[in-house]
Amino acid sequence: MADVQRRGRPLPPPPPPRGGPHGPPPQRIAPRLEPVDREKTCPLLLRVFTKVGGHHNDNEFAVRGKEPKDEVQIYTWMDATLRELTDLVKEVAPEARRRDATLSFAFVYPDKRGRFVVREVGRTFSYPNMRRPDSGSKSLSELKFQIGDYLDVAILFQ
Repeated sequence: MADVQRRGRPLPPPPPPRGGPHGPPPQRIAPRLEPVDREKTCPLLLRVFTKVGGHHNDNEFAVRGKEPKDEVQIYTWMDATLRELTDLVKEVAPEARRRDATLSFAFVYPDKRGRFVVREVGRTFSYPNMRRPDSGSKSLSELKFQIGDYLDVAILFQ
C-alpha cells in the first residue's frame, strides 16, 4: 500500500538514475541514419541558388516563379553531404574554386505564416584540410532538410 497515495491514485514511477553514486549518467544515443541505396531510391530535385558575398534575402524568394536567377538544379539524395554539394557547386561557379573560398549553406523554406526564412546550416571550405574543420560531413537529412526546400549557397572570401 506504500505505492498508492491517499486518494487511490498510483504514484508516478521513480526518476531514472542520474550520475553519481546511483550509476552512470544516461548516454545520448544519436539516431542512426541508414544510408540511402542510390541504385534503388529515386533522387530528389534540389534547387540551389548561389551568390558571391552573402546569402540572398528572404524577400527575394517571396514571389513564386521570380526566384533569383543564379539557380542550379541538382538531382541528389537525402544522404548527400555538404562536401558533395560543395564539389557540385564548384563545377558550376568558378568563384567557388578559389583557394580562399568558403561556402555557407542555408535552407530556404516557408514559415508558418508563409514567409520565406533563410537559415544557415553549415559552412565548408573550397579546399579543406585537417587544421580547418568544417561541416562537410553533415548530410541533408542530418540537417533536417525537407524535400521542397531550397538551398542557398553564399560564396565568401577571407
